[in-house]
Amino acid sequence: MEVYEAIIGRRTIRRFKQQPVSGEFLRKLVNAARLAPSARNLQPCEYVIVDHPKLLGDVFSTLGWAGYIAPEGNPKDGERPVAYIVVLINAKRCETGGEVDAAAAIENILLTAYAEGVGTCWIGSVNRERLRAILGIPEGCKIDSVIALGYMAETPAIEEMKGSVRYWKDEKGVLHVPKRDVQDVLHVNGY
Repeated sequence: MEVYEAIIGRRTIRRFKQQPVSGEFLRKLVNAARLAPSARNLQPCEYVIVDHPKLLGDVFSTLGWAGYIAPEGNPKDGERPVAYIVVLINAKRCETGGEVDAAAAIENILLTAYAEGVGTCWIGSVNRERLRAILGIPEGCKIDSVIALGYMAETPAIEEMKGSVRYWKDEKGVLHVPKRDVQDVLHVNGY
């Protein structure tokens, strides 16, 4: 799959098949993340892979899902993620900032996963203190976000944005996601 194809096709997934994602593939995703651009090359991002069945439910309970359509947008039992990658910013490497580095690393994860048929959901709504306790994350590491992963059990649709950014599910359960048109966001040689 070409990179542009992955960018055009990738969508946030909130329903997953209960087929495990291999540890080798999860490490490949972290490798793609670590190779992302980094401001001043400080490389403050670190990652915690979670794929142990006993931890999956605990991590799931710390996450806020699909605010516009909650609780309907929350993954149901039998559709929950089969793995997570928790993205951290190590303050010893970068006292302030690091969020831009994390965003670049996360995009590498999302695109690499999609290109190989794995769905993702980038989650910023996290009970960070509870997640810190569950995973033993040291205080010197800021929890930036969590990437939920698994093989896709849904295919969201892109919609032309008509006044609202709110996504919705139709009567068949298909998620519709409005996106701004390129003409609305593109300026050439000035605003």
